[in-house]
Amino acid sequence: MSQPLLRPIKLNDLELKNRVIMAPMTRSRAANEDNVPNDLMVTYYTQRASAGLIISEGTQISEQAVGYINTPGMYSQEQVAGWKKVTDAVHAEGGKIFAQLWHVGRMSHPDFHNGELPVAPSAINPNAQAYTPQGFKETVTPRALTISEIKQIVQEYKAAAKNAKDAGFDGVEIHSSNGYLLHQFFNGTSNTRTDEYGGSKENRARILFEVIEAIQEVMPVERVGVRLNPSLHGIFGMTLDEETIPTFDYIIEKLNNYKLSYLHLSEPFNDVSNVPHAEQNIAKRYRPIYKGNLIINAGFTQEKGNAVIEAGEADMVAFGVPFIANPDLPERFRQNEELQTPDKNTFYTPGAEGYIDYPTLEEVKA
Repeated sequence: MSQPLLRPIKLNDLELKNRVIMAPMTRSRAANEDNVPNDLMVTYYTQRASAGLIISEGTQISEQAVGYINTPGMYSQEQVAGWKKVTDAVHAEGGKIFAQLWHVGRMSHPDFHNGELPVAPSAINPNAQAYTPQGFKETVTPRALTISEIKQIVQEYKAAAKNAKDAGFDGVEIHSSNGYLLHQFFNGTSNTRTDEYGGSKENRARILFEVIEAIQEVMPVERVGVRLNPSLHGIFGMTLDEETIPTFDYIIEKLNNYKLSYLHLSEPFNDVSNVPHAEQNIAKRYRPIYKGNLIINAGFTQEKGNAVIEAGEADMVAFGVPFIANPDLPERFRQNEELQTPDKNTFYTPGAEGYIDYPTLEEVKA
């Protein structure tokens, strides 16, 4: 009997060879003025093509969307051409790859915007840190978006999805998680608007559904995933309140109206057992609510990954850090081999070191 993680699965019309998903991870290797994916990135993703599905690092939908140094974009033809080299190479190895579409909102810094303020649902400082060209800096109070600017951002998601399709991606994931722009709309602690994008949970969630509707004009909704992190608290500037989990209940129930490729959920990133109104068991709570394919993420091991699929609480498991040092992670699982440990000092540094120089199991044994 094969391990649950290694069984194939169909995401609507897309067949995956296993359920070991490579999680999106910022690696800051697009170290050029125009944030164009480069040959290092081609090698990195190709090395990991044995994943059932690769979800790319967060890829900004516009210049306004950036919030970290050396992260790639999806808004220029040069970026599309760079990504096309990545997707062609991954497909040549039999892999599948989605682009994660990203707008960081207030988790940015004026250094990225010629001194202009970052944007957000409301003018509330996340009191976090932004990773700028000069190193980590304290975030500032952002500027609240106008309604017309929100509509413009929705169109930028649509344009980025079309670019991702042109670049050869198998689909896109909407990054509505981890304290970035869409997540900032969902939570009452970061969104105090009184117009159609604030107040009720329906209004706070509105932008996500507008983004999905816009993207499905240029890409089949069957090739669109959504990522959410319901119990994020005390990280990335996010604070839970009594309306947070009910808002995610509403969002996830409503996502059943779309035949999405998958819903990608994160278990809590930190201990929320003493946080009022937090949900400690995300997969357990949302598996009965969400009827489509479910990916679960955050701190899973091979053993825990197999168990959560066996228990019927998720269909796939996304692995982040293990994929950094183990490019052939599914093969290591197949052979029940020990995993290599990544070098944290090179997670976000430029160059090949700690990026494309981790050996495969075959190379280690040779």
